Amino acid sequence: MKNRHINHVTVLGSGVMGSGIACLLAGIGVEVLMLDMLPRELTDAEKAKGLSLDDKVVRNRNAQEHLNKALKSNPSPIYDKAFASRITVGNFEDDLEKIKDSDWVIEVIVERLDIKNQMFDKVEKLRKPGTLVTSNTSGIPIHMMSEGRGEDFQKHFCGTHFFNPPRYLRLFEIIPGPKTSPEVISFFEHYSSLFLGKQPVLAKDTPGFIGNRVGVYSMAKVMELGQELGLTIEETDTLTGSILGRPKTGTFKLADLVGLDTAANVTKGLQQNTQGDEMVKNLKDSKVLNFLLENKFLGDKTGKGFYYKEKAKDGSTNRFALDLEKLEYRPLERNQLDVIGRAKQAGGTKKQLGVLLADKTKHGDLIRKHFASLFAYVSQRVPEISDNLYSIDDGMRTGYAWKYGPFETWNMVGVDKGVELIESEGYKVADWVKDMLSAGVTSFYQVNDQGNKEFYDIESKGYKEIPGQGAFIILDNIRKTKEVWKNTEAVIEDLGDGVINLEFRSKMNSIGGGVIQGIQKAIDLAEKDYKGLVIGNQADNFSVGANLAMIMMMAAEQDWFELNMAIKTFQDTMMKVRYSSIPVVVAPHGMSLGGGCEISLHADKIVAAAETYMGLVEVGVGVIPGGGGTKEMVRRAGLHLLKDDVKTNHLREAYLNIAMAKVATSAHEAKNLGFLRDQDVIVMNKDRQIAEAKKHVILMSDAGYTKPVQEKVKVLGNNAMGMFYVGSDQMAAGNYISEHDQLIANKLGYVMSGGNLSEESLVSEQYLLDLEREAFLSLCGERKTLERIQHMLTKGKPLRN
Repeated sequence: MKNRHINHVTVLGSGVMGSGIACLLAGIGVEVLMLDMLPRELTDAEKAKGLSLDDKVVRNRNAQEHLNKALKSNPSPIYDKAFASRITVGNFEDDLEKIKDSDWVIEVIVERLDIKNQMFDKVEKLRKPGTLVTSNTSGIPIHMMSEGRGEDFQKHFCGTHFFNPPRYLRLFEIIPGPKTSPEVISFFEHYSSLFLGKQPVLAKDTPGFIGNRVGVYSMAKVMELGQELGLTIEETDTLTGSILGRPKTGTFKLADLVGLDTAANVTKGLQQNTQGDEMVKNLKDSKVLNFLLENKFLGDKTGKGFYYKEKAKDGSTNRFALDLEKLEYRPLERNQLDVIGRAKQAGGTKKQLGVLLADKTKHGDLIRKHFASLFAYVSQRVPEISDNLYSIDDGMRTGYAWKYGPFETWNMVGVDKGVELIESEGYKVADWVKDMLSAGVTSFYQVNDQGNKEFYDIESKGYKEIPGQGAFIILDNIRKTKEVWKNTEAVIEDLGDGVINLEFRSKMNSIGGGVIQGIQKAIDLAEKDYKGLVIGNQADNFSVGANLAMIMMMAAEQDWFELNMAIKTFQDTMMKVRYSSIPVVVAPHGMSLGGGCEISLHADKIVAAAETYMGLVEVGVGVIPGGGGTKEMVRRAGLHLLKDDVKTNHLREAYLNIAMAKVATSAHEAKNLGFLRDQDVIVMNKDRQIAEAKKHVILMSDAGYTKPVQEKVKVLGNNAMGMFYVGSDQMAAGNYISEHDQLIANKLGYVMSGGNLSEESLVSEQYLLDLEREAFLSLCGERKTLERIQHMLTKGKPLRN
């Protein structure tokens, strides 16, 4: 089993989930065969072409159309659309025998046991011995699909439940059947974590498994409580959205997204199939949901659910929400709730929860009743759906995108206070929680001296280390004991083995004076006492870029000397990253924009998470990249120019990437845009990123790292500048860009061509940095640039003026 490799996968079913899984697998380099049913009749377009139902293009139409639709969707289900070439489509009649070439067959067809069993009858006859076969079912018992099958099939069969969309949601539930080999389970745990970038969660073969069992109950209960308390759907969604560290959709909008028919069917399925789960069985029938279902208002899929929107005659969008009492639509309300404002001012999540739970209004009632029911429910589900409480937290964090799982949230509230809350609302807490407290154990989790997280184990009545942490470095767990230095915006931690890490801790990890000081300090320390440096963090985003408020203040006050010094310090720090005497590895993830991108560009190596959205976006706030980003893209373009080569393709591409503020939608796309190089590394599992970056620091150091030698940069002078200026003139003449856009574009073109040089020349990096800084400062003196910066600070989106 250790030598098992997945090179070819057959996906049975090409719907939303099937095509999403196929795209994910193709994105990691696997060959995929995706099959679906034969069409029953010709389309008008096929008739016009004279095609028949026997033509291959018609027979494969269902799978091909589903794949085409997936590739056009936004956000994209695939890291790079070029990877779709790894997917071959077919149909169940002509191509099912090809599963003999597959290492893994995944069933993703309709949620009906009889149809799934018919498919598995065929698969069992055609698969070669040892082939993995799994079902992506979200609720049908695994044992009912494996009953009566051969020993080899049952040994290699289990449930592997992806969550939608498969690329973005990290939960991968593994559900063993009665005879599934332990080696198969171990393989999927390893493969899903390392290759798919998922969080493997071992679930029992119970209704809804883990994620949907808890998630569906929580969603249905919140909807019920909201109606009982007389809250609007907007109030309920605001209270159960981002303020709790959950998706901003909240609850009702999430139901619209999932599909109200799907949400209702899954809830009813749990009520019918669970044994002894009184909390699910006691969920009340909703007259509001029944009204929507009767009218076929099924949410986003039909354009109308709890919410809907329509275009007005003037082109604007009018948004509406359902009145839960009158069952009529009314204009959407965007009132700021007082308790949310107070909670946000309180500080961290723990303090915010305190404010929400203490609120005496009906808004506080919802929070109290929601957490009382949720805490009671998860306590009662252990050990029914999982022997380990951490699996439930993992399931909700990675399947429903909660920042904190239910037990983690309960820990923040206080286990004893959580019990009081449960009982005050008339719910029953599981006996094991009371036994735990009686024994003097007051926390579900703790961190040991090695920086590894431990959980309270019900069976042994003590703490056990959560398995699989050897491949991870969790900064939250080591910060207190491994801290080397810190200021208000940055922390340096000792990762061990001679490597330190610089972690940004500013708001949204924006780059200001504290972060710059941290980079300089980290390099100085590493050069003196360590093998090398990692620059990485585990926040939602690596960095959103420079501290715009600081730039706005200096520019508005026309403090050009201070602004010039601030930009030069940033540039000098980037050059220090590039030319330090120790290896520097940067680990970007999520949004890595502007200055965050520039830090990455100057690293010896980038270890990027697959979900890295990288770009030089400064044009959106009226300036050009001023921290060495413009210089670096010119340097990289120059490396592609041959002697006497008049082609400027690479330079033109670099210019357009900056001028159009292009942002890569994945690390693979960042490579296409020139932000990542062949030597850089892409990590599928973000949790492994810091450990992987540390490994590359050690590899470079042990191989005898020598700092790079500064070389001249090839620039093209007036030839390139003329090309850039003509292009901006044409765009302005066609009204594609504004006058201010053209000014920025021309400043950018001037810098990227190397200034007013009569011929191709070799210049120093400092020469380009000086041009870059001069252009940045001059643009900061423009009123329209200040308007753009202010708009970004207040509205959070770019202004086109």
